[in-house]
Amino acid sequence: MGFSHLATLLLLSLRACSTLAQVQVEEVEDDDAPTSPNLAVQISTSFPSSEIFGIKLVNGHPTQSLLSIQNDEPDPVTVVFIGGSLWASDLRGKSPQIVKNLTTARFNVAIPAGAKESISYSFTTELHPQELKLNLAVVVQDKKGIAFTLQAFNETVSVVEPDTSIFDPQIIFLYLVLLIIFGGTCYFIYSTWISTLFPQKRRGGKGGERAKKSSGGLKNVDPSDQVSVLGADGPAVTTSSKAYDESWIPQHHINKPETRRVKNSGPKPKAKVELK
Repeated sequence: MGFSHLATLLLLSLRACSTLAQVQVEEVEDDDAPTSPNLAVQISTSFPSSEIFGIKLVNGHPTQSLLSIQNDEPDPVTVVFIGGSLWASDLRGKSPQIVKNLTTARFNVAIPAGAKESISYSFTTELHPQELKLNLAVVVQDKKGIAFTLQAFNETVSVVEPDTSIFDPQIIFLYLVLLIIFGGTCYFIYSTWISTLFPQKRRGGKGGERAKKSSGGLKNVDPSDQVSVLGADGPAVTTSSKAYDESWIPQHHINKPETRRVKNSGPKPKAKVELK
């Protein structure tokens, strides 16, 4: 029996298991793959990391199920496939409808007669938070190669979203973007409306104040000696009759060194004597 045939068998079995709600063995309408309710194979399913507060399927995180298969047959059996599906259970009297087919995993695990084997089956969901019915089925072959579909689990589970943390990089990036947008909006409001309500301060004072600052506040300016110079924000005042302020000019430019005359050290010319 080929791989595609067994996969089709498992999907048909899952649909039959959910529709008829049988707990042990479901019959598949396939002449080449009969089933037997008297197959002495017992299956129990547990969820090690999801049964603390009920079985919850966390979106984006793999859900691990542990299938314990007990072979009470006199001959060994082989676990070929394990698969499942999620069904909408509350439809107000309507027949259940499939929501999602889970991944079908191939194992080919042989279980000797009277032995027990544990097989781990994991699947992942990406659905809206809701309550659904989880149906898991196992395809088993006997020593003659005849396939049997056994139901492993058929109960209601909850699909939930993962818990968020403030240290999640996506959350940190979202907070950073929102903070930048909020800061830019506040700056725009302040510079557009709020800043116009307050008077702006001038950088420099009037002419008399600038003259005092330029002189270092050490000279007393006589108003009679002040000479006004046209400026941008008022007349500039100097402390002398000159039309400029000497305090801005370095001293070595104002006090020029005097030129010294060098005496001639040579012999003096003799005076000419005129003859009468």
